[in-house]
Amino acid sequence: MRPSQSAAPTFRAIDVIRKKRDEIELSQADIEGLVNAYTRGDIPDYQVSAWLMAVVLRGMSRAETAALTDAMLRSGEVLDLSAFPARKVDKHSTGGVGDKTSLVLAPLAAAAGVTVPMISGRGLGHTGGTLDKLEAIPGFNVNLPVAEFRRVLEVCGCAMIGQTPEIAPADRKLYALRDVTGTVESPYLICASIMSKKLAEGIDALVLDVKTGSGAFMKSERDAAFLAELMVETGERMGKQVVALITDMDQPLGNKIGNSLEVVEVLDVLRGAGPEDLRELCLELSGWMLHLGGISNSVAEGKQHSSQLISSGKALEKFRKMVELQGGDARVIDDAKRLPQSKHSLDVQAEKTGYLASMQCEQIGTACVILGGGRERKEDAVDPAVGIVLHKKVGDQVSAGEAIATIHYNGDARVGRARQLIVESCAIADSAPSTKRPLIHRVIQKSGGNS
Repeated sequence: MRPSQSAAPTFRAIDVIRKKRDEIELSQADIEGLVNAYTRGDIPDYQVSAWLMAVVLRGMSRAETAALTDAMLRSGEVLDLSAFPARKVDKHSTGGVGDKTSLVLAPLAAAAGVTVPMISGRGLGHTGGTLDKLEAIPGFNVNLPVAEFRRVLEVCGCAMIGQTPEIAPADRKLYALRDVTGTVESPYLICASIMSKKLAEGIDALVLDVKTGSGAFMKSERDAAFLAELMVETGERMGKQVVALITDMDQPLGNKIGNSLEVVEVLDVLRGAGPEDLRELCLELSGWMLHLGGISNSVAEGKQHSSQLISSGKALEKFRKMVELQGGDARVIDDAKRLPQSKHSLDVQAEKTGYLASMQCEQIGTACVILGGGRERKEDAVDPAVGIVLHKKVGDQVSAGEAIATIHYNGDARVGRARQLIVESCAIADSAPSTKRPLIHRVIQKSGGNS
């Protein structure tokens, strides 16, 4: 019997892979078909991996990017937080080394009166993940169902979770697959990933921290600005206020890299201490969150208000409350030794006297992954105790034999390679760098407008 002429065509992943390979623009139906089939488990990882690599090599049009974002967004539930009277504002970073600002910003902005529904991700490639850092706190549950997420938001004003089965399930699967298939760096995939889960949160506004430099996915500022404009445009198309800051990732942010170590540094900042670069960036991002949240009339006023909330201890207490509500051991806030601790440590010494001229930031992040602080395969477990503490930053004077970093590790088999990467990453010159890279390069808002 001949098939009916009116029968619906069967979706075939191979057709979508070939079209993208051959630089033929995909239709919205193509993209929806692929995303929905993968989310249901109807097509295997290897076919989606091939499509992801084709996207990395061929790119996407703005229409394709919007269709991918929308398909991922609508693969699950879109939250309705209209019952919350305060404006809903979130922040997202494109990923870096030592970038733990989210753990400071959620309680800080909430202490000011902004509602912060933060859905975050795990480490990708050489970069750390907000969820992995939070899970270094014993008992902290990042897998709250939507009803519990709403309850924590109502009580605390902020909640930090991962993609639940209800929220952007397509991104949850694609995110893990990209991490282990060399397909992280595409600006189109990054945009769709970030914006789908952020728009699913029911937010009014979003502050984006787009990294540039040797430790960023976008190495050049031109590429970072392209991604920032792409995300601002996508958010505006969905009716949201979006601002993107291009910030420096030519060296790690702060001094500590590794999940447990970074929680310690977060607590330092919330107490008004911590490294200068981390404090400065947190206040700048918080200033924007408070401004878009209607709490302050300007970014400068928002920064000043944020500084006061840290000085008063209100931001730290908001963090304590969030940890308690999400099942974490809040005693770590007063006793950091309750966080996972490594069994061993090893100093990395400078090989000559001079000035730290530069760092290959990505390699330092990779060293942390090698120690077990990140994932090399999708199924890898993360060791929260391991990591690296930097004693020198770019421009600092160093002496031969002086410790430039300390490695915290649990396995002898990994420490040698990690040490070698750190040594190779740190260039020591006879004189200090003539110029210092700014921490904040540009601000992009309103579809490419920048300052």
